[in-house]
Amino acid sequence: MNGFSFSIFQRGLSLAFLFVAALPVPLPAETSEPVYLDRARPLEARLEDLLSRLTLEEKISLVHADSKFTTPAVPRLGIPRRWLSDGPHGVREDIGPDTWAPAGRTDDYATWMPALIGLASTWNPELARACGEAIGEEARARGKQILLGPGLNIMRTPLCGRNFEYMGEDPFLTARIAVGYIEGVQSQEVSSCAKHFAANNQEDQRMTIDVEMDDRTLHEIYLPAFKAAVREAGVLSVMAAYNRFRGQPCSANELLLHRILKEDWKFPGLVMSDWGAVHDTRDTVLHGLDLEMGSEDRPYNAFYLADPFLAGLRSGIYPMSLLDDKVRRNLRVMFATHAIDGRAPGALNTSEHHATALHIAEESLVLLKNDGEALPLDPAGFHSIAVIGDNAVRRFAHDGGSAGIKALYEVTPLEGILRACSESPVGRAGGATPL
Repeated sequence: MNGFSFSIFQRGLSLAFLFVAALPVPLPAETSEPVYLDRARPLEARLEDLLSRLTLEEKISLVHADSKFTTPAVPRLGIPRRWLSDGPHGVREDIGPDTWAPAGRTDDYATWMPALIGLASTWNPELARACGEAIGEEARARGKQILLGPGLNIMRTPLCGRNFEYMGEDPFLTARIAVGYIEGVQSQEVSSCAKHFAANNQEDQRMTIDVEMDDRTLHEIYLPAFKAAVREAGVLSVMAAYNRFRGQPCSANELLLHRILKEDWKFPGLVMSDWGAVHDTRDTVLHGLDLEMGSEDRPYNAFYLADPFLAGLRSGIYPMSLLDDKVRRNLRVMFATHAIDGRAPGALNTSEHHATALHIAEESLVLLKNDGEALPLDPAGFHSIAVIGDNAVRRFAHDGGSAGIKALYEVTPLEGILRACSESPVGRAGGATPL
């Protein structure tokens, strides 16, 4: 090959090389998983990564219900349907999805814990924590991410129908028991939900009354337990009440939700409505509600934080930052409860849970006087017992509305007395005759 031919050959190789180099080079397939699925990454980094991947419609779906006790899944991103459950004395039986009638399941029995007024009567924060741990483990076994309790309203009138769900008249005692209970529930990867925020303390006009009080009364009596729940126990969810406070609904109350809860107390979690307690879109969006739950007979996409909120965002009435803040708070609770990562299975109706319930019941007894050491009763010292009143035979576990529990069994006072007498020497000999 002469010099001229070799030069042409070199130029040809160079052109071929340039042509090949100009072709797009396939990049190696991405092997690392998204940040939001990486458990080793900080929670806030995971949260922001997931938020950035959500569409507008998907974000809206996370701030309102799609059944009585659920919010929608986002299958595209692996966000599961979120399940909430009534409490606070155990995990309520399943209902619905669009009715309050029982679902008729056979796997939704739960341990029935003594009422919160009884738990407070123990004066025992450690026992309150054990109570929360047992309920939280059963909530996890039932696939619930948020347990709607404890009730922290101060008992102001004996006619309030929810008094048995609350912890008495003393703000300090309520706060101490609440902290133990909440820490117990949330140790089981389940969000506790402090309710009903705030000043929801009477039965008459409970859903509509406009409550007025001065700042000192509010901060010294009605808010301390909620503040302890946020600042000390780190409660992940708070439920706004039905009533109004100083003219605004509690579900859209700038003072309670925005200034006190989120600004002053630095609450990072989500604020949800009580069921059907939202009345409009504008004030609800602007004043601090993050999740609308409901029980009205209307489509879920017609909820105030559903299509009406979406329309306002698209038209520019509301800035996107408001929606993003609400979604962040919802996602923060999801990550904290491992709703996206998956949780270990829980356990239902264990002997340990039943023992905790019995221990609480025993410590809850309040003896005002014991003249002549009449108690405890000694079956050897009497021949008959008069048991008077309907409560001796009535079963209460399944009653109480949202506080009702589908228990495996319940021991009535009469059954307990009969059992105690039959186990005594006198009772076995037939000397005692319970009536």
